[in-house]
Amino acid sequence: MGSRTFVNDRISFSFAKSLSRGLDVPLVLTVVALSVFGLIMLYSASFDFSFNEYGSSTYMFGRQARWFGLGIIGAFALSLFDYHIWRKVGVFAMLGTIGLLVGVLLVNEARLGAVRAFLNGSYQPSELAKLIAVIYLSVWLYSKRHSLHDVTFGLIPLGVILGIICGLIYLQPDLSAAGTVLILGGLLFYLAGADIKQIIFLLLLALVIGWVVVQFSATGRDRVDSFVAGFQDPTNASYHVRRSFEAIIKGGVFGVGLGEADTKLTGLPFAPTDSIFAVVAEELGLFGTVLLMSLYGTLIWRGLVVARRAPDMLGTLLASGVIFWIGLEAAINMAVMVGLMPFAGNALPFISAGGSNLVSTFCAIGIVLNISRQSGEGSKIEENEWRSFGAVIDLRRRDGRRSVSRARRSQRVDG
Repeated sequence: MGSRTFVNDRISFSFAKSLSRGLDVPLVLTVVALSVFGLIMLYSASFDFSFNEYGSSTYMFGRQARWFGLGIIGAFALSLFDYHIWRKVGVFAMLGTIGLLVGVLLVNEARLGAVRAFLNGSYQPSELAKLIAVIYLSVWLYSKRHSLHDVTFGLIPLGVILGIICGLIYLQPDLSAAGTVLILGGLLFYLAGADIKQIIFLLLLALVIGWVVVQFSATGRDRVDSFVAGFQDPTNASYHVRRSFEAIIKGGVFGVGLGEADTKLTGLPFAPTDSIFAVVAEELGLFGTVLLMSLYGTLIWRGLVVARRAPDMLGTLLASGVIFWIGLEAAINMAVMVGLMPFAGNALPFISAGGSNLVSTFCAIGIVLNISRQSGEGSKIEENEWRSFGAVIDLRRRDGRRSVSRARRSQRVDG
């Protein structure tokens, strides 16, 4: 009996060791810290709203906890799912996502002046579309890596892909999600090694599109006008931003104490979702906001480490894309709350209430962990296949000449 127990313990230990081999432990610990921080702040920001809307002060916390459980399962599954398989299923995932975006418009379930969700607001396909867009664009850019300098094979098809995705999201309308996808598409195009002239053209095109959207979209025009007025004089900012300023000022350096904020009780809009950063600033002060930003900084740092060590270009693009997506979402949310950007509905990853964004974010982390695991297995890439992330960042030396990193030696060709 004792020997059987010993064997079972050895098998369990070996299984756990095989699962953890290659995992980026600092990345995992950072995600755990953000998750715990998020649940605590979500309960603090939502108990009054939950009681008034649903009759239970723990309703939103309980629902968020269930989404956390589902997200963790998704992250675990995708950490075991070989990311190279996305080369085979990426097209189907994108077609399915486009179908969901079209379905939202057909169902026409309006909430707060927008058509973005199914099932009484429980599921927003635009959140999934951000992740799937990163996956699909990474796969597509990887497959076209030898012909990206040709406009007919690089820039034009990329514009069509981004136009379809962003157009469907814009029709909801969800300007912030459409803008996020557009930024991520340009960033991945840059990381894949596109010609600098195409990058400049893409940036100019994005500026023109943004100007057109502002001119012909009442929502976009109103947000920009409010931002400009508030930037010139904070007292002329939108009501949302003014209440956020109030919360931040009350918080000071160390905050008023966890659960003690009153701005969330007196009209701070969307305290458990869009404005939760303001609640953090009021209850935990500058100390808490710096801690939160440090966690996001650590997450981005470890994600880029995984991207740099990825076995191939596909892994680098995927890891970079999803980590920059998470970082971009966090940066936009926090910048909006302090009046540094026009208002956008981006969630604060791992913190804001909302299952669609939370599960999508966890799934993104699962993909990065799978890349980390495969990097730890010592996989190699084909010589001259791609420019590493470090080479993309260091495009020019001190003398101004373009530099290209030396290719890694290969032992086998990546399939």
